[in-house]
Amino acid sequence: MNTSELDRYTLKQYTRLIISFFGCLFVLSIYQYTTLYFKGVVDTILSTSFFIAVVHQMGFASLAGVILAFPFNFWENFRPRYGFNLVFVLLTFLLIIEAVLISYYCTALVPLGSDLLGYSFADIKTTISNSGGMSFGLILGILVITGMFFGLYKVTSKYYHYISKMYPFTIILFSMFIMTLFIDGKPINQNKTQYLALNLYETSTEGTSYNSDVEYPLIKTGQVQNVLGEYFELREEKPNIVFIMVEGLGRDFVGEGAEYQGFTPFLDSLTTKSLYWENCLSNTGRTFGVLPSLLGSLPFGKSGFMELEKYPNKLTLFSILKNNGYHTSFYQGTNSSFDNVDRFLTSENVDFVLDKSGFGSKYEMQAEDAAGSSWGYPDRELFKKSMSLPRETEQPRIEVYMTISTHEPFIPPRQELYEDKVQKILAKGQHQGKIKNVIEKNDNVFATLLYTDDALNYVFEEYKKQPNYDNTIFIVTGDHRLIPIPQRNNLSRFHVPLIMYSPMLKTTKKMSAVSSHFDVTPTLLALLGNKYELKMPKKVAWMGDALDTQSEFRSVKDIPLMRNKNELKEYISGDKLYSDGSIYGIDENMDLSTSFGGSKAETKLESFKSLNAYVTNNDKIIPDSLAIFSVQKEKFTDSEIVWINSVYNGQNFDKVYMIARELAFKKEYEKSLLLCRYILSESPSHIDTKVLTGRVNVWMGNYDKSIEILKACIKMNPNYIDSYSALFDVYFWSDRTTEALDLIEIVQENSSNANEIADKISRARMQARKMGISLSRKKETADISFED
Repeated sequence: MNTSELDRYTLKQYTRLIISFFGCLFVLSIYQYTTLYFKGVVDTILSTSFFIAVVHQMGFASLAGVILAFPFNFWENFRPRYGFNLVFVLLTFLLIIEAVLISYYCTALVPLGSDLLGYSFADIKTTISNSGGMSFGLILGILVITGMFFGLYKVTSKYYHYISKMYPFTIILFSMFIMTLFIDGKPINQNKTQYLALNLYETSTEGTSYNSDVEYPLIKTGQVQNVLGEYFELREEKPNIVFIMVEGLGRDFVGEGAEYQGFTPFLDSLTTKSLYWENCLSNTGRTFGVLPSLLGSLPFGKSGFMELEKYPNKLTLFSILKNNGYHTSFYQGTNSSFDNVDRFLTSENVDFVLDKSGFGSKYEMQAEDAAGSSWGYPDRELFKKSMSLPRETEQPRIEVYMTISTHEPFIPPRQELYEDKVQKILAKGQHQGKIKNVIEKNDNVFATLLYTDDALNYVFEEYKKQPNYDNTIFIVTGDHRLIPIPQRNNLSRFHVPLIMYSPMLKTTKKMSAVSSHFDVTPTLLALLGNKYELKMPKKVAWMGDALDTQSEFRSVKDIPLMRNKNELKEYISGDKLYSDGSIYGIDENMDLSTSFGGSKAETKLESFKSLNAYVTNNDKIIPDSLAIFSVQKEKFTDSEIVWINSVYNGQNFDKVYMIARELAFKKEYEKSLLLCRYILSESPSHIDTKVLTGRVNVWMGNYDKSIEILKACIKMNPNYIDSYSALFDVYFWSDRTTEALDLIEIVQENSSNANEIADKISRARMQARKMGISLSRKKETADISFED
């Protein structure tokens, strides 16, 4: 026997690797159930569910053992130890993936599935960083897993005389894998890596062919019933409409009979003064779908409507009301490029958009988490900023808010104060057993709920000071239910309150019938269209219909529900819910029970998937003739596209911006502007690209165009110092000293970073002295208007 044969690893070492791999999976299962136990999600660690999880982990280890046996033998025969090293690395990689997915599950309480495909790398990075980030603990965990895997392999050498009796090992592995196929598993006890792989496979192979002679299958000719008319005493002037979409506001936290009652006292009170739908459903289980569903009654597309590469023609509440003289605005404290919110709003020609970049130095951002990240501005700061903006009293308005505080990492301002309030609520004894345990384990979540409820109280009080408050309709709802708090069933994540309040209400009412966000826009337009002479489309393509105003519980609608991006797995048909292959009955408490009767929900879901793909991929929601704002997509020639693709190799837009910047420095201005146009066509709120566009224009001698662009940048983001820096340069080069002095006042008022351009401020003052212009001169006219 030669030396190479002695060095070659055999089935003995391979067997030890697989057993060590299973040992690590076993430890990860213990970690998962221990974490969930201390969060109050499960009642015990060593439960039946835990042992089912161990069996599934055994099955996954067996499957990995069967598959990797072939490359192990091939590479060991090709060159000693190559096969062993390859398998060791692959198994370590699988363990790290499983650990990360289990950590995600313990936070979100849902496994990561095919929705992963619906997010860009930038979105995933933002979500992770603002939910705790790639913390030192995670890096330490990876090192521990790798060390544990290697350590278990070493330990098994002492017991190999038992293992050697298991020959033929591959047959045993295959048999164990087959056994797990007959053991039903839920997300909690399934191997998370296997779940993700199967989910991705099912999504990618899903058939969505659509067979119909109808070109625009969503078009409706009948009028939506005006179900709200009897409740409102509308005035002669068109009413203002204010939407507040509250992050994570599930029905379990609001209103009479809420499972976790007492943490939204203002909203609880508001439900008794409003039209209140206690059984409303958000059509998506994450924030990505709330805008298109609530304001457009639009289908989902593959990964959510706002993720579509090219938006089809559409109608929304924004476009219809703007076409009828309304001023349209949108407010959020986070980055509007996340989930492509900015693209969607741009396609609707929304008049004014406030996001994280537009607050200025007077407002305080949400505290950073352990990883040093912040989503943006908390809810009260968002409302304070909005209410500080001027409003045209003669023009009707539609204003839409999207809050963020009730999202991971749940760090409200004055956190200790609100956590003390949580303890005082618990001390009243209203919450017992598991509910109390969950609240105690997640006191920061419930403290944030109290903070957001206070912020909502604040903004309603501020609106009362507006001159047209008495002619305003407020709609408050959740985008989905809070993810980290345990859900009762598969419907809970969609179950949100819908509150419609107005000083014009003639009566209040609580509705227990089931409706969805799809129904809100059609219902509001029916109310307005019945009273005012609105320019309304002759035909519409709403996914929903009128809200059901029945007081007693009933469920008579067909409602598709998209769990995550790429996961369209739930469908309500009447009082039945189809979810993950099972049919459930829905009762008056929105609880689910196994249904043994027939239901067409599964068939309807498959039909909807086909229709959904057809209308969004082929621009078949409405024809051009019905569109109010045809989607304006930046047009590029074939040669421009070829060149763009040659320099844009799938990087994020920050890297593409750096390429455009480098081209500008090389005085290749046309190419730089072309790349800037491309970036802004895909990410309209990319402020650095807008500033670069302004700079390139002045370098080309287009002073007026440059000033126009840079003023717009300052209006969009009054705190961003680069915009001021560039505009100071333009004013200096074009001898506009008076405008430069005005700009000094503006930058000092709005930007906390004015000291960074002290040299340019000094240069402007020096130039003014040379020209004999008084430095104490007050602005007589507003050079840059921040009014919308």
